[in-house]
Amino acid sequence: MADTATAAAAAAASAANASTDAPPFQLGKPRFQQTSFYGRFRHFLDIIDPRTLFVTERRLREAVQLLEDYKHGTLRPGVTNEQLWSAQKIKQAILHPDTNEKIFMPFRMSGYIPFGTPIVVGLLLPNQTLASTVFWQWLNQSHNACVNYANRNATKPSPASKFIQGYLGAVISAVSIAVGLNVLVQKANKFTPATRLLVQRFVPFPAVEVKSPVRHPGPFLPSLCSARGFIFRLAPFMVVRWQPQFQTSDQNPPLPRGEEALPATSA
Repeated sequence: MADTATAAAAAAASAANASTDAPPFQLGKPRFQQTSFYGRFRHFLDIIDPRTLFVTERRLREAVQLLEDYKHGTLRPGVTNEQLWSAQKIKQAILHPDTNEKIFMPFRMSGYIPFGTPIVVGLLLPNQTLASTVFWQWLNQSHNACVNYANRNATKPSPASKFIQGYLGAVISAVSIAVGLNVLVQKANKFTPATRLLVQRFVPFPAVEVKSPVRHPGPFLPSLCSARGFIFRLAPFMVVRWQPQFQTSDQNPPLPRGEEALPATSA
Protein backbone atom coordinates (compact mmCIF):
# COMPACT_ATOMS: atom_id res chain seq x y z
CA MET A 1 0.00 0.00 0.00
CA ALA A 2 2.86 2.39 0.84
CA ASP A 3 4.45 1.76 -2.54
CA THR A 4 1.12 2.36 -4.24
CA ALA A 5 0.60 5.65 -2.37
CA THR A 6 4.14 6.82 -3.22
CA ALA A 7 3.66 5.98 -6.88
CA ALA A 8 0.31 7.79 -6.92
CA ALA A 9 1.84 10.88 -5.33
CA ALA A 10 4.70 10.88 -7.82
CA ALA A 11 2.26 10.49 -10.70
CA ALA A 12 0.14 13.37 -9.39
CA ALA A 13 3.20 15.60 -9.07
CA SER A 14 4.32 14.66 -12.57
CA ALA A 15 0.87 15.43 -13.97
CA ALA A 16 0.75 18.76 -12.16
CA ASN A 17 4.14 19.75 -13.55
CA ALA A 18 3.16 18.65 -17.03
CA SER A 19 -0.01 20.72 -16.87
CA THR A 20 1.96 23.95 -16.65
CA ASP A 21 4.38 25.60 -19.05
CA ALA A 22 7.07 25.86 -16.38
CA PRO A 23 10.39 24.22 -17.35
CA PRO A 24 12.06 21.74 -14.97
CA PHE A 25 13.27 23.62 -11.92
CA GLN A 26 17.01 24.28 -11.50
CA LEU A 27 18.12 25.81 -8.23
CA GLY A 28 20.01 29.09 -8.75
CA LYS A 29 19.50 29.06 -12.52
CA PRO A 30 17.39 31.43 -14.66
CA ARG A 31 13.95 30.16 -15.50
CA PHE A 32 14.09 31.32 -19.12
CA GLN A 33 16.67 30.37 -21.73
CA GLN A 34 19.46 32.94 -21.94
CA THR A 35 20.46 32.04 -25.49
CA SER A 36 17.74 34.19 -27.08
CA PHE A 37 16.72 37.82 -26.74
CA TYR A 38 13.17 36.86 -25.77
CA GLY A 39 14.42 34.58 -23.02
CA ARG A 40 16.70 37.27 -21.61
CA PHE A 41 13.89 39.80 -21.89
CA ARG A 42 11.49 37.61 -19.89
CA HIS A 43 14.25 36.92 -17.36
CA PHE A 44 14.79 40.65 -16.88
CA LEU A 45 11.05 41.27 -16.51
CA ASP A 46 11.03 38.62 -13.78
CA ILE A 47 13.82 40.41 -11.93
CA ILE A 48 12.15 43.83 -11.96
CA ASP A 49 8.63 42.51 -11.29
CA PRO A 50 7.23 45.05 -8.78
CA ARG A 51 4.73 42.51 -7.44
CA THR A 52 7.50 41.03 -5.30
CA LEU A 53 7.47 44.28 -3.31
CA PHE A 54 4.14 43.19 -1.80
CA VAL A 55 5.22 39.72 -0.67
CA THR A 56 4.41 39.17 2.99
CA GLU A 57 6.89 37.95 5.60
CA ARG A 58 5.01 34.68 5.87
CA ARG A 59 5.13 34.10 2.12
CA LEU A 60 8.85 34.84 2.11
CA ARG A 61 9.50 32.28 4.86
CA GLU A 62 7.45 29.70 2.96
CA ALA A 63 9.44 30.36 -0.22
CA VAL A 64 12.77 30.03 1.58
CA GLN A 65 11.68 26.83 3.30
CA LEU A 66 10.46 25.35 0.03
CA LEU A 67 13.86 25.94 -1.58
CA GLU A 68 15.63 24.49 1.45
CA ASP A 69 13.48 21.36 1.22
CA TYR A 70 14.32 21.04 -2.46
CA LYS A 71 18.03 21.52 -1.75
CA HIS A 72 18.08 18.79 0.91
CA GLY A 73 15.84 16.40 -1.00
CA THR A 74 12.96 16.59 1.47
CA LEU A 75 10.44 18.21 -0.84
CA ARG A 76 6.90 17.18 -0.08
CA PRO A 77 4.92 15.40 -2.81
CA GLY A 78 2.79 17.49 -5.12
CA VAL A 79 5.06 20.57 -5.34
CA THR A 80 5.14 21.83 -8.93
CA ASN A 81 7.92 23.41 -10.94
CA GLU A 82 5.86 26.59 -11.06
CA GLN A 83 5.82 26.78 -7.26
CA LEU A 84 9.57 26.25 -7.09
CA TRP A 85 10.30 28.94 -9.70
CA SER A 86 7.97 31.33 -7.89
CA ALA A 87 9.71 30.64 -4.58
CA GLN A 88 13.13 31.29 -6.09
CA LYS A 89 11.92 34.49 -7.69
CA ILE A 90 10.63 35.77 -4.33
CA LYS A 91 13.80 34.87 -2.46
CA GLN A 92 16.15 36.43 -5.02
CA ALA A 93 14.04 39.59 -5.18
CA ILE A 94 14.05 40.21 -1.42
CA LEU A 95 17.09 38.57 0.19
CA HIS A 96 20.74 39.30 -0.46
CA PRO A 97 22.43 36.02 -1.46
CA ASP A 98 25.63 36.69 0.52
CA THR A 99 24.25 38.15 3.74
CA ASN A 100 20.80 36.51 3.53
CA GLU A 101 19.35 39.76 4.85
CA LYS A 102 16.33 41.61 3.48
CA ILE A 103 17.14 44.45 1.11
CA PHE A 104 15.41 47.73 1.85
CA MET A 105 12.45 47.98 -0.53
CA PRO A 106 13.45 51.11 -2.56
CA PHE A 107 16.87 49.59 -3.29
CA ARG A 108 15.70 46.25 -4.65
CA MET A 109 15.89 45.58 -8.38
CA SER A 110 12.10 45.17 -8.36
CA GLY A 111 11.79 48.63 -6.80
CA TYR A 112 14.10 50.43 -9.20
CA ILE A 113 11.32 51.64 -11.52
CA PRO A 114 8.56 52.38 -8.95
CA PHE A 115 10.90 54.34 -6.69
CA GLY A 116 13.10 55.75 -9.45
CA THR A 117 10.38 57.07 -11.74
CA PRO A 118 9.50 60.06 -9.49
CA ILE A 119 13.18 61.05 -9.62
CA VAL A 120 13.11 61.02 -13.42
CA VAL A 121 10.00 63.20 -13.37
CA GLY A 122 11.87 65.64 -11.14
CA LEU A 123 14.89 65.66 -13.46
CA LEU A 124 12.66 66.52 -16.43
CA LEU A 125 10.71 69.32 -14.79
CA PRO A 126 10.84 72.49 -16.94
CA ASN A 127 12.20 75.88 -15.82
CA GLN A 128 14.20 74.48 -12.93
CA THR A 129 16.06 76.72 -10.52
CA LEU A 130 19.66 76.14 -9.47
CA ALA A 131 18.49 74.62 -6.20
CA SER A 132 16.05 72.21 -7.85
CA THR A 133 18.65 71.10 -10.40
CA VAL A 134 21.16 70.35 -7.65
CA PHE A 135 18.53 68.55 -5.55
CA TRP A 136 17.27 66.19 -8.28
CA GLN A 137 20.77 65.35 -9.53
CA TRP A 138 21.88 64.63 -5.96
CA LEU A 139 18.79 62.49 -5.31
CA ASN A 140 19.31 60.52 -8.54
CA GLN A 141 22.95 59.77 -7.78
CA SER A 142 22.10 58.88 -4.18
CA HIS A 143 19.44 56.43 -5.31
CA ASN A 144 21.84 54.84 -7.80
CA ALA A 145 24.50 54.55 -5.09
CA CYS A 146 22.12 52.88 -2.65
CA VAL A 147 20.87 50.41 -5.27
CA ASN A 148 24.44 49.46 -6.18
CA TYR A 149 25.50 49.14 -2.57
CA ALA A 150 22.45 47.10 -1.54
CA ASN A 151 23.09 44.66 -4.42
CA ARG A 152 26.87 44.55 -4.03
CA ASN A 153 29.03 41.45 -3.84
CA ALA A 154 29.29 41.13 -0.07
CA THR A 155 31.84 38.32 -0.27
CA LYS A 156 34.51 40.87 -1.19
CA PRO A 157 34.31 43.71 1.33
CA SER A 158 35.65 47.11 0.33
CA PRO A 159 36.63 49.99 2.62
CA ALA A 160 33.90 52.53 3.28
CA SER A 161 36.20 55.36 2.22
CA LYS A 162 36.24 53.95 -1.31
CA PHE A 163 32.45 54.08 -1.55
CA ILE A 164 32.27 57.58 -0.09
CA GLN A 165 34.92 58.86 -2.47
CA GLY A 166 33.11 57.44 -5.50
CA TYR A 167 29.73 58.70 -4.29
CA LEU A 168 30.95 62.26 -3.74
CA GLY A 169 32.72 62.27 -7.09
CA ALA A 170 29.59 61.08 -8.89
CA VAL A 171 27.38 63.70 -7.22
CA ILE A 172 29.82 66.53 -7.94
CA SER A 173 30.20 65.41 -11.56
CA ALA A 174 26.45 65.16 -12.20
CA VAL A 175 25.64 68.47 -10.52
CA SER A 176 28.46 70.29 -12.31
CA ILE A 177 27.43 69.01 -15.73
CA ALA A 178 23.74 69.77 -15.21
CA VAL A 179 24.29 73.27 -13.85
CA GLY A 180 26.96 74.06 -16.44
CA LEU A 181 24.84 72.97 -19.38
CA ASN A 182 21.82 74.87 -18.09
CA VAL A 183 23.90 78.04 -17.85
CA LEU A 184 25.27 77.56 -21.37
CA VAL A 185 21.78 76.99 -22.77
CA GLN A 186 20.45 80.09 -21.03
CA LYS A 187 23.28 82.20 -22.52
CA ALA A 188 22.79 80.83 -26.04
CA ASN A 189 21.29 83.86 -27.77
CA LYS A 190 20.77 82.02 -31.05
CA PHE A 191 18.21 79.68 -29.51
CA THR A 192 14.53 80.54 -29.67
CA PRO A 193 12.60 80.07 -26.41
CA ALA A 194 11.07 76.87 -27.75
CA THR A 195 14.43 75.47 -28.81
CA ARG A 196 16.00 76.46 -25.51
CA LEU A 197 13.27 74.63 -23.60
CA LEU A 198 13.69 71.54 -25.78
CA VAL A 199 17.47 71.46 -25.29
CA GLN A 200 17.07 71.87 -21.55
CA ARG A 201 14.94 68.72 -21.47
CA PHE A 202 17.99 66.72 -22.62
CA VAL A 203 20.39 68.16 -20.03
CA PRO A 204 19.74 65.32 -17.52
CA PHE A 205 21.01 62.71 -19.98
CA PRO A 206 24.69 63.76 -20.04
CA ALA A 207 24.43 64.71 -16.37
CA VAL A 208 23.57 61.17 -15.30
CA GLU A 209 26.21 59.68 -17.62
CA VAL A 210 28.79 59.47 -14.86
CA LYS A 211 30.65 56.63 -13.21
CA SER A 212 28.64 54.29 -10.99
CA PRO A 213 29.44 55.70 -7.54
CA VAL A 214 29.58 52.49 -5.51
CA ARG A 215 30.54 49.52 -7.61
CA HIS A 216 33.10 51.49 -9.62
CA PRO A 217 34.61 54.17 -7.38
CA GLY A 218 36.39 56.09 -10.18
CA PRO A 219 34.07 59.09 -10.26
CA PHE A 220 34.85 60.67 -13.61
CA LEU A 221 34.92 57.65 -15.92
CA PRO A 222 31.88 57.35 -18.19
CA SER A 223 29.50 54.47 -17.62
CA LEU A 224 26.15 53.36 -18.94
CA CYS A 225 24.91 52.55 -15.44
CA SER A 226 23.00 55.71 -14.67
CA ALA A 227 22.01 56.50 -18.24
CA ARG A 228 20.51 53.07 -18.86
CA GLY A 229 18.58 53.18 -15.62
CA PHE A 230 17.47 56.73 -16.35
CA ILE A 231 16.11 55.78 -19.77
CA PHE A 232 14.43 52.65 -18.40
CA ARG A 233 12.69 54.59 -15.64
CA LEU A 234 11.69 57.12 -18.28
CA ALA A 235 10.11 54.36 -20.38
CA PRO A 236 6.52 54.83 -19.11
CA PHE A 237 6.63 58.40 -20.47
CA MET A 238 8.00 57.47 -23.90
CA VAL A 239 6.18 56.18 -26.97
CA VAL A 240 9.10 53.99 -27.96
CA ARG A 241 10.30 51.97 -24.99
CA TRP A 242 13.84 50.67 -24.65
CA GLN A 243 14.83 47.78 -22.38
CA PRO A 244 18.39 48.07 -21.06
CA GLN A 245 20.36 44.86 -20.70
CA PHE A 246 22.75 44.69 -17.76
CA GLN A 247 25.97 42.97 -18.64
CA THR A 248 29.16 41.94 -16.92
CA SER A 249 31.78 44.51 -17.71
CA ASP A 250 33.90 46.98 -15.86
CA GLN A 251 31.64 49.76 -17.10
CA ASN A 252 28.27 48.29 -16.21
CA PRO A 253 26.17 47.97 -13.05
CA PRO A 254 26.19 44.78 -10.96
CA LEU A 255 24.24 41.78 -12.14
CA PRO A 256 21.04 41.00 -10.24
CA ARG A 257 21.91 38.79 -7.31
CA GLY A 258 22.11 35.06 -7.84
CA GLU A 259 22.06 35.32 -11.64
CA GLU A 260 24.55 34.21 -14.27
CA ALA A 261 26.54 36.68 -16.30
CA LEU A 262 25.39 37.43 -19.83
CA PRO A 263 27.88 37.85 -22.68
CA ALA A 264 28.94 41.48 -23.03
CA THR A 265 28.28 43.18 -26.34
CA SER A 266 30.94 45.12 -28.14
CA ALA A 267 30.66 48.87 -28.24
